Amino acid sequence: MNYTPIIIFSLTYAGIALGRIPGLNLDRNGIALLGAIAMTATGAVSIDRAVKSIDVPTIVLLYSLMVISAQLRLGGFYTWTAEKIAAILKRPKFFLFVLMSVSAILSALLANDIICIAFTPVLSYSLISAGMNPLPFLLALALSSNAGSAATIIGNPQNMLIGQTGGLHFASFTAWCLPPSAAALFLIYLIICHFYKKDLAALDNISKPPEPEIMNIEHHEIWPEFNLWQSTKGIIAVISTVCLFFTDIPRELTALTVAGILLCSRKMESREILSLIDWNLITLFCALFVVIQGMEDAGLPALLMTKLAETGADLTSLFNLTAVSTILSNIVSNVPASMLLIKFLDKSNPSEWYILAVSSTFAGNLILIGSIANLIVVEQASKFGITVTFREHAKTGIPATIMSILVLVAWAYIIS
Repeated sequence: MNYTPIIIFSLTYAGIALGRIPGLNLDRNGIALLGAIAMTATGAVSIDRAVKSIDVPTIVLLYSLMVISAQLRLGGFYTWTAEKIAAILKRPKFFLFVLMSVSAILSALLANDIICIAFTPVLSYSLISAGMNPLPFLLALALSSNAGSAATIIGNPQNMLIGQTGGLHFASFTAWCLPPSAAALFLIYLIICHFYKKDLAALDNISKPPEPEIMNIEHHEIWPEFNLWQSTKGIIAVISTVCLFFTDIPRELTALTVAGILLCSRKMESREILSLIDWNLITLFCALFVVIQGMEDAGLPALLMTKLAETGADLTSLFNLTAVSTILSNIVSNVPASMLLIKFLDKSNPSEWYILAVSSTFAGNLILIGSIANLIVVEQASKFGITVTFREHAKTGIPATIMSILVLVAWAYIIS
């Protein structure tokens, strides 16, 4: 056995787990890219094989959905939606329920990361202006966007990968994943209501929610002005794309065609839309494909499967798969975890793929660094002087994840 790719793979995933390399200013994306470079530089993976290892349909789907989401963001749709929700601040529990529901639905149809980027600034400003504690609502935004994104193939990057690689049908995926996602969302709502009773008590002296024109000019680029026509185009694009996903037309072709149509605009410059593409995430995906290809060529997946079977942790067991997915997703993050675990799944058993999608997504709620959505909320909120600590997140994140995973396990056994 060639140990070079195994060493590179191990060091890459260790670096991703740590989030950095001591002495170097590298993030997880840079570490994954270095791993891919090492695989090709050492000859563990040839350039041609590296290129072929990248799942182009998944990358195209991810890219295209980013373009569609950028249309809505630049059209001010996300900001307009957040402002409308903020109008019911005087009823905190109802406001929380509506916020979580809208966040979950939009995350299921688009990307949860984008929803958090768009909603956090408006939400933070509105809550501070109203004299309310923003923490329960910001935590609710992060937790609900993760839970909601588990419901569909296009809800988050790892689901897109799982759906494309497993050849899963959009309708079947949604039918299986939506019930545990909805149940988890409701449980998260109850958990937040329990831990923040005083902050969610009905208030009569809340100041009027801020008007868009008085928002902090320093962050103006985060909430572009609402444009009815551009937002309508984006909504039509989303509806058309989702409807076509229920047909036999390849998803990546459908999304790419819709994205191409949106780029043909007389008012909105294509460079504006393309500037919102998350190139770091796309780089991470491409790099991990190469790293895992090297690991696969070295025969590591077969070896790991044998070792797991010897310890009784066979991934064909739905419970074992859920446990391994949840733990690994909190060590190396859910995207790298999913890319590794799909190598062990049986394409003839869709339930395994559904469980990986939902469990890896739910796992992102466990701790603050469990998902990009959590980190986005924390980073955006900090610009308004709001600090979301590791402990504060864990107070709701840990019970929310435990209850969500239990719901998933129960659902898997009921439907199997």
